[in-house]
This record gives sequence, structure tokens and C-alpha cells, in this order.
Amino acid sequence: MHGATPEAANGHIEYARTLLARATREHAPVTLASSMSAEDMVLIDLVCRDKLAIEVFVLDTGRLHSETLDLIRQARAHHGIPIKVYEPDPDEVEEFLNHHALDAIFDSLDIRKSCCAIRKLGPLRRALKGKGAWITGLRQEQSVTRADLADAEWDAANGLYKFSPLAAWSRTQVWDYIKANGVPYNRLYDQGFASIGCAPCTRAIEPGAHERSGRWWWESPDDRECGLHEASGHQAPAAGQDDVTADRVPESQS
Repeated sequence: MHGATPEAANGHIEYARTLLARATREHAPVTLASSMSAEDMVLIDLVCRDKLAIEVFVLDTGRLHSETLDLIRQARAHHGIPIKVYEPDPDEVEEFLNHHALDAIFDSLDIRKSCCAIRKLGPLRRALKGKGAWITGLRQEQSVTRADLADAEWDAANGLYKFSPLAAWSRTQVWDYIKANGVPYNRLYDQGFASIGCAPCTRAIEPGAHERSGRWWWESPDDRECGLHEASGHQAPAAGQDDVTADRVPESQS
């Protein structure tokens, strides 16, 4: 029995490239929301390899790891592209700190989510203003809150289309791509981190633990989102044209 052809073996990559190209063709202007995760570094590499008209931005919450900030500079140099940085409104941060301690996020879910709203959701709204679609590095296997993730959907909360080209990728496929293509990545992964966000909300995990178990570990797994990616429940065709999920890569190829 012959092995899979190179095209079949890399079907998940080609499908991601197809989605990225379709997003730019049908929903320009398009932007890529990067947390500088391994997934986002794959997407940035794909965008640059295909010379797609997709800008890249980062939400600098003011509480990112130094390794993450270092990677922003490294990625700019490696790919030769600008990466926009959006920061929270300093008045809103000050107002939060007037009512809560800096690490009051550990006290209650509501306080933690209000911190995320100020440091992430506000800047995200500015980053998405005027855009026709945004790209994310979300994957279905990352958590129970993402198991039903669509690779293309109408994002009603933000009023534009949302594409997640790596939705069906496995963690292994992400790292295989990074290694095969010499893609820079956050060195915190080498220290046992599997999912990286703000420094106080992220920690290394034990070998074999679920990859999102190091995020907001003091909370229920069902609540471990910051609000950036609330499920819309609407898997949508692109602008009323052909269904962007119609040519999904079969599981045997991904």
C-alpha cells in the first residue's frame, strides 16, 4: 500500500491557504489578530509566503510576558512586515485599578472578565474597525469552548466575517509546520507553556496535561475565555456566495 502523496499529506496546509486567499478576495480589508502564539506564527508565515494583503496586529494588554514582546520584534525582522500594536485605554485601566488590586483577577470571574474587557476587547474593537474580516489562530481541540469552532462564520458581535484557517489542525501539525519552515516562536513553549496569554493568567503545564490547562487555571474549564471569541453559532457562506466550508479537508488528510 502506497503512502499518501505530498499533496494529500499537506492538505490541511493547502486548505488554510485557500481560506486565507478567499478571505482577502471576498472580504477585504482583512486583518490577522495575533497573540504571537504558535498558531498565529504559522498564519503569519502563510500570509507572507503567499504575499496576501492581510495586516497583522497584536493586543498589548500591558501584562504580556517579555518573551512575547521580544517575539513581536523578531517576527517583524524575520518576515519584514509591520505588526500593529493596540493598547488599552489608559483611563479605563486606571479606573479599574482605582477599584481593584492589580491581581484582583484571582478574586472572581467577573473581575477577571472585566480586566479582559478593558485590556483586550476595547483594543480589539479599534483594531477591527472598518475591516471586512478577521483571521484567528483558534483550533477546535484547544478547549471545550472551541470544540464546535467553524473555520468561517459571521461574527455578529463585531459585525464582520471571522476565519479560523487552522480550526481542524492538531497541535502536532502546528509544530510540524513551525519546524519544517523555520518559523520563529515564543520561547516560553520551551519552558513548558502550551498556551500563552497575559503573564498573571498563564503558567507552564505538566507533560500530558491539556494544552489550555495553564490558562486561568483557577476557573472552571467551561469559562476559560476572555471574550474575544464568543461563539456566534452562525457558520456562514462568504458574502452570500459559495460556502467557504464546502471544500473542507477530509479528516484522513488532516
